Amino acid sequence: MKALIINCSPVKNGATAEIVRTSEHTLKESFDVKTICIDDYKFSFCLGCRKCHNTAKCVQQDDIDRIIEQFEWADVIICVSPSYWADVPGQFKAFIDRCTPWCNTHEPHASLSQGKKGYSIALRTGPNEKECHRIIESIFHFYGHMEIECCGSLSLCSIENKQDVEKRKQEIFDFCSKIT
Repeated sequence: MKALIINCSPVKNGATAEIVRTSEHTLKESFDVKTICIDDYKFSFCLGCRKCHNTAKCVQQDDIDRIIEQFEWADVIICVSPSYWADVPGQFKAFIDRCTPWCNTHEPHASLSQGKKGYSIALRTGPNEKECHRIIESIFHFYGHMEIECCGSLSLCSIENKQDVEKRKQEIFDFCSKIT
């Protein structure tokens, strides 16, 4: 089985990246694992032209298709997202918006292979877990429209920097051990 772990943060070496590395280390015992960072790809915002509603293709040519290729490769997708003003970072939200050609709310639409499973890990600096749930809801909403089965999530509060991840690694290990 193949697992794709996405760092939904534009920060490549912070707490989110540390959680991605910890998850990768745990999952590589059972999966062929790839990790990507949303900031490694260049793409524009959705134009809102709705041409993809008729063609199932975006009029813009950029790295969105490269990210979708990674989604297609994977059997399991794990989005790891920090809180940016109580939701996913803007870069990841822009990616979600650009996935409209694959969205199941209109015909025709492109689609990923069936049977993909989606998981989410949300983190935030404060203690309010409700904010993590909002991030997870955003990711699971996205998964639903991409026809990726929502299978599990982990909320990690009070994570200010990557050093804070160290004391939470057992939670991450336990969560990853349940990914199938």
